[in-house]
Amino acid sequence: MRHTKLTCGNIIHWSPKDGVGELQTVMVDEVLVMTWVSNAEVSKCKKVEVLPPAGVVSGFRAYPLNIPGFTFYHALQCRRKTQEFFREELDKRRKNNGENDQPIQDLMGGLMNIKDEEGNHLSDTEVLDNITGILLAGFESTVVVTTWALYYLAKYPNVLQKLREENLSLKSSKSELLVTSDEILKLEYTMKVVDETIRLANIAGFVVRVATKDFEYQGYTIPKGWNVIVWLRNVHTDPKNFDHPLCFDPERWNGSMLPENFQAFGAGPRICVGNMLARLQIAMFLHHLSTGYKWQLVNPDAKVKYLPHSKLEDGLEITIEKL
Repeated sequence: MRHTKLTCGNIIHWSPKDGVGELQTVMVDEVLVMTWVSNAEVSKCKKVEVLPPAGVVSGFRAYPLNIPGFTFYHALQCRRKTQEFFREELDKRRKNNGENDQPIQDLMGGLMNIKDEEGNHLSDTEVLDNITGILLAGFESTVVVTTWALYYLAKYPNVLQKLREENLSLKSSKSELLVTSDEILKLEYTMKVVDETIRLANIAGFVVRVATKDFEYQGYTIPKGWNVIVWLRNVHTDPKNFDHPLCFDPERWNGSMLPENFQAFGAGPRICVGNMLARLQIAMFLHHLSTGYKWQLVNPDAKVKYLPHSKLEDGLEITIEKL
């Protein structure tokens, strides 16, 4: 419910503007609410505006030169500032730990209290590293996918109409504004739109795996211990895996999908732990946006830049207004 309140508030604040620059702030706020501040006041999330996660992300594929003026150096400075933000709350909780017998039930509280088999707790550095990692994963990936969702829905009005009808049906069946995560996840067409957007957005361009044994591939021998790069963009746009792969078609998800053909979140023991959270967050945003607003692309033919992730060069400039 707290997540729904924040989504509604952010969209209302964001809607009069002519672009989507603040979409990043909307999404980071929601990541914080769903992980760190589940028992804190929602208004505290507005402090996230001082965080520089975008600067950290820009260093993911930068050349590792820790010298002022280089992207990698700037990314490390942004990471330090981000962790300082969380350290303030962590220090406060450590200080008040003895005064409060009931630990706060959120991500930070869970990381502070978790123990390994020998009864050892995580260090403060490990707690902060985990929270920072989750924030960054939820920041760039969700923002980019949601941006592409708005783009594709504007380009495919028939898809937007079906999405809007399904969500309006849910909205009209309720006597209150807020919706639950279970209700959102039951919206079949909406979840197909989310999965189709994730397929085409290709946030993770590739994954790296280690060969556990020698094997043959197309006449080549891959020795045990070698790193193998799986190029996910090729998997998701291969005509052998999808009919008309570059077409935005949520209906393709009507049938069963072979796991090896959709690897956006990885697979096996190293599958992304936030995959359901990401899908829910995007679907929740689309629910409130599609039922309350309409939008148009300012630059329908905007070009795409692919590093560090695929984004529209204009940042997806749109005009948006209430229905």
